[in-house]
Amino acid sequence: MKAIHFGAGNIGRGFIGLILRQNGYELTFADISDKLIEALQQDGEYDVIIADHTGQKIHVDGVMAIHNIKEAEKLKSLVAEADLITTAVGPTIVPLIAKTILAGIQLKLTQENSRPLNIIACENAVGATAILKSALYDLLTDAEKVKADQVIGFPNSAVDRIVPAQHNENLLDVKVEPFYEWVVDETQLKGELPRLSGVHYVSDLTPLIERKLFTVNTGHAATAYLGLAKGFTTVEQAMSNPAIEQAVRAVLNETSQYITGHYGFDVNEHQDYVDTIIERFKNPYISDDLARVGRSPLRKISKNDRFISPALKLLAMDIEPVNLAQAIAAVLQFTSDQDPESLELHAYLITHGVRATLIKYSGLEENSKLIDLVVTAAN
Repeated sequence: MKAIHFGAGNIGRGFIGLILRQNGYELTFADISDKLIEALQQDGEYDVIIADHTGQKIHVDGVMAIHNIKEAEKLKSLVAEADLITTAVGPTIVPLIAKTILAGIQLKLTQENSRPLNIIACENAVGATAILKSALYDLLTDAEKVKADQVIGFPNSAVDRIVPAQHNENLLDVKVEPFYEWVVDETQLKGELPRLSGVHYVSDLTPLIERKLFTVNTGHAATAYLGLAKGFTTVEQAMSNPAIEQAVRAVLNETSQYITGHYGFDVNEHQDYVDTIIERFKNPYISDDLARVGRSPLRKISKNDRFISPALKLLAMDIEPVNLAQAIAAVLQFTSDQDPESLELHAYLITHGVRATLIKYSGLEENSKLIDLVVTAAN
């Protein structure tokens, strides 16, 4: 079985690529980073280091690599021959992958009796594979779409593994936390793709995606912004402070009300999940810089992301998300010279105020109750 993984970064190597190789896939990493591709082409191997007291190293070998742009013709052939394509490139880059794989997909669609292909976007976003499919289908002819419907599966996916900032001697080695979760919507798979060990398959992915997004991502980001507001610099420092832990738990108590109320998750089991997430944040071996966790605030306060989305869902349930509002207010105060988004957000906030900022960047209505709550929290 042949797989191509787009995104040779830390998540690609330390999570998705690791699982694919452990399942025996012939794996090719695709990326636009000259440094990473050259290193992978030269070495073809690396170590995944488990970030705990054991420091266990898992050796990954036999991997190949290709440059998306410089080796486009070779990539075309690889895509046409692939059984599985995965991505870990970031939600904003996912639609661009459609153009990258287009020629290979079109070649595959001309082949008689070609094997099924499954494409899975492994991103921190709801429906990332569907976004990739939509972008790809915009580039296909009607006839190609009909053929694609027959031979290409586009299962959505939920992924979860914290990868801290790296300071490894070997460029390709990557440190990851022990915990991981990769869930795939089995209803969208095509063909007899063997079940991957280490992957959980479900028929309804949405509850698990939102559980993860509104617990792990919301909690991690809340830790960053609330911690920075109190002068802390790392996740470990922030979560060692009882007041910050209590504030983060208060945020997750609100998201939990939505998750258990809307999807029917067992309240006690979900609380165990929340407790597990909090302990992950406290893991000193994966402590990260709060400014790094908080980067890209414009995406994080967008309407469908980790703060605004659960807050609006709670308001629809007649629950006031006062703690989420506190976290959103902290996002608005975040600035970093290393993060252009934060500088843009802060400049707009200073000139136009909280209400106009949330209308512009979060897509909220002028009379939104959520804006009122954030204004109150910010004062």
